[in-house]
Amino acid sequence: MPFFSKALAIIIGSFILAIGIDVFLSPIEVLDGGFIGIGLIFKYLWGIKAGLTIIMFSIPVLILGWFKYRNYFYNSVHGMLISSFMIDLLQPLEYYFASYVQISPLLSSIIGGAFIGLGIGIMLRYETSTGGADLLAQFLTSIFHINVGVMIFIIDAIIISLGGLLFSSETFFLSGVTITAGGVVTSLCTLKHTC
Repeated sequence: MPFFSKALAIIIGSFILAIGIDVFLSPIEVLDGGFIGIGLIFKYLWGIKAGLTIIMFSIPVLILGWFKYRNYFYNSVHGMLISSFMIDLLQPLEYYFASYVQISPLLSSIIGGAFIGLGIGIMLRYETSTGGADLLAQFLTSIFHINVGVMIFIIDAIIISLGGLLFSSETFFLSGVTITAGGVVTSLCTLKHTC
């Protein structure tokens, strides 16, 4: 796969993913799954930049990937770094968008999840990703012998449940809507001849 195409997919996918987070999820304090969800929890509770938190949580997993899943490491480290940078770079958009556009939290969760799913789907089509929890799920699957998709779902469920406990039942519900919308769009994007 040409380097330029993969690099462009990472940049475009990361930009779309960051729009989903900064414009649609952050203003209403809704979570996504995986390390993005952890980054958002740190942001909402302590004001720490979400992208920076994602990088910090990804470092141990990427070290593991270097030793156990070298190919996956190469295909995810760039996507993780660029998407984390893009999330922090576009953070000011959350204030501008919320000031001028009022949409319901449910619709915002659906649109945000769809944007995140589209960004991830574009990257997956070019054999790259944001790494993080997906790589952790692969490692845990080798230990517990559970399907990797089920393991990703379990990790996401734990993160949004934590968000529900820390914030509200509405956060839990809307976060569930977000990861469902994201999962549907990612699945559609990774089908042949779509996106």
